[in-house]
Amino acid sequence: MRAALSRLEREGLILHEGRTWTVTPIDLDEIASLAELRGVLEPAAARLAVERASAEQLDEVRAHLDQLRSTPDREAGIRMGSTFHLDLAALGGNRFVTDAIADALTRLERTRWIEVRTAEAREAAWEEHSAILDAVRSGEADRAAELLAAHVAGTNDRLLAFITQERRRLRGAGMAIVGSPELLGDGQQTATQAH
Repeated sequence: MRAALSRLEREGLILHEGRTWTVTPIDLDEIASLAELRGVLEPAAARLAVERASAEQLDEVRAHLDQLRSTPDREAGIRMGSTFHLDLAALGGNRFVTDAIADALTRLERTRWIEVRTAEAREAAWEEHSAILDAVRSGEADRAAELLAAHVAGTNDRLLAFITQERRRLRGAGMAIVGSPELLGDGQQTATQAH
C-alpha cells in the first residue's frame, strides 16, 4: 500500500502531508504547462516516427487504434488516446521522449476523462489520431507534426473550456480546482484543499 501511495505521489496524483494523503487539486497551470510540453515533444516524436518507423510497426499502431475505436466507453477513449500517443512516440525510437510523453499523460489522467466524455468526442479523437497516423505512414513529417500539434492544442482547449464551464459541479463532486484566474474564466482563483 505504501509503495502504491508513493508512486501516486511521484506521479502528482496525491499529496502527502504528515500522516494524511489527499488527492491533488486539478491545477489549470499544470494542465497548460503539460500542453506546452506535449506541443513540443509530440510533433518531434511524429517527425522521428516518419524517419524511423517500419511498415510493420505502423500496422501495429493502426491495429491498436482500430481495435479501441469500437469500444464505446470513456475508459476506452482514454486508453485509445494514451495507446496512440505512446505508440506513436515509441515509433521514434527515443525512450526519453516516450517517457516524457508517458509522464505528461499520467499527470493528465484525472482530467483526460473530461475531454472524451461523449461518443462524438471519442470519434473526433479517433479521426484526428487516424489522420496523424496516415500522415506518418505517407512520410509527411511536417503534416504529421502540424496535425499532432493541433490535436494537442484542441484537446487542451476543450478540457480547459469544460473545466471552466463545469467548475462548480466539479468542486461539488469533491474536486478542488486551482490555477491562474484567467484560465478559470471568471477572475476568481479557487482555493485548494491542501496547499
